[in-house]
Amino acid sequence: MKTKKMILSIVFSILILIISQILAVLIAEALLKVKVPEFACNIICGILYILFTYYLIKLLCKKYLNDELGNYYITKFKLESKWVVVAIFLPVIVTVCFFLFNGTFEQNAMDLNSKLSILSRGIFFTGLGAGITEEMVFRGIMLNVVEKKFNKKVAIIIPSLLFGIAHLIGIKFSLLNWALVIIAGTMAAIMLALITYESKSIWNSAIVHAVWNFVIIGGVISVGTELNHYSLYSYILESKSFALTGGEFGIEASIIAVSGYCLVSLLILLANRKKSKDRLYEI
Repeated sequence: MKTKKMILSIVFSILILIISQILAVLIAEALLKVKVPEFACNIICGILYILFTYYLIKLLCKKYLNDELGNYYITKFKLESKWVVVAIFLPVIVTVCFFLFNGTFEQNAMDLNSKLSILSRGIFFTGLGAGITEEMVFRGIMLNVVEKKFNKKVAIIIPSLLFGIAHLIGIKFSLLNWALVIIAGTMAAIMLALITYESKSIWNSAIVHAVWNFVIIGGVISVGTELNHYSLYSYILESKSFALTGGEFGIEASIIAVSGYCLVSLLILLANRKKSKDRLYEI
């Protein structure tokens, strides 16, 4: 693949992600104005986000890349049990690790509608919506166009770095916090890329991504240094350690979370080394 086509494919896929999210949010906001319950709007928003992204990515493949979705790991929906297990245990174990440090639990007082709104947004938009769409773009299109231009190793690194950088958009952090977010985001993305390569499908990385988003930032239990008014429960850490709290970005950039990403990545690499003759992921 030519460099220009690779770059444009990456740019187009990012634009698709942005456009799909904007359209989904605008429709949900319009429905909210005509008195559709907020929890229903959140569900619709998440579903539309996925559908818009899917069909625009499909159009990109057909009209610009002249290829089929399946060749970009956007295959028929199928999950492997081991990745479902990873999807559940990784964020749960990371969250539980924080409970080993001194802190206090706080429950936000809110009505049923507020609780339904938080849960619906956490499951359908923050979880499934962001998880699936970002996997289509970063581990679907980007991973493959970079591989076609270079090789698998470069295809793991470049989209992962872009994934980390993408999490800085719209956020005003100090230079140190920026560096921490890029490192953490890149390591998480490397883990997701390895899952995609190992399973030859974005759906397994998507379920890991989606469940992580729901558990860690979906609004059920928030772990941080302050009370989160947009979460059902908050665990407020007494420690102000930069490494433990993840700085301004939060626990996704903490040493505990990054260790989780690295551990899963290492296990994939070790398992692949034992069974693969060509050692595709040896780095």
